[in-house]
Amino acid sequence: MTDPHKEGQPGPSLTPTEFRETLGRFASGVTVITARSGDERRGMTANAFVSVSLTPPLILVSVDHRAHMLSLLSDDTVTHFGVNILGANQRHLSTHFAGKPGPEEQVPWFEHEGLPLIGGTVAQLVCRKERLIGAGDHTLVLGHVEYSRYTDDDPLLYFRGQYHELG
Repeated sequence: MTDPHKEGQPGPSLTPTEFRETLGRFASGVTVITARSGDERRGMTANAFVSVSLTPPLILVSVDHRAHMLSLLSDDTVTHFGVNILGANQRHLSTHFAGKPGPEEQVPWFEHEGLPLIGGTVAQLVCRKERLIGAGDHTLVLGHVEYSRYTDDDPLLYFRGQYHELG
């Protein structure tokens, strides 16, 4: 019998469920991406977020093609978006922006130069939209960070499909 993982031989086909379960073993922070178009203010929970470059300061966020946020970020009039890194006590905001909304008045919105951000988070970034890159069933949004603010509070973590906290 041959080992299917040897060089030159393709491995077994990976199902989306297996892939999700495998990547769920990578602990990540939880962010809410925010943007505005006219009077429309929108947020979306995302844990597929990564820094790309220090010079220039670039980040990348992955947005599902089915997400309403993608149509907003694809709009040429939307030039900036926010990244809000949630704190350990903000699990309710993650679920709110992941499609299980609670009362809107529980969202501590504030604006930075017209861009909606979320108060009480561990960190906030304001990004100029640089490029949208198609990648399978998602679009990668590359952002140039123009402003950042952070605290030393503990972040909300996501691991194996569940929320966790440090300590």
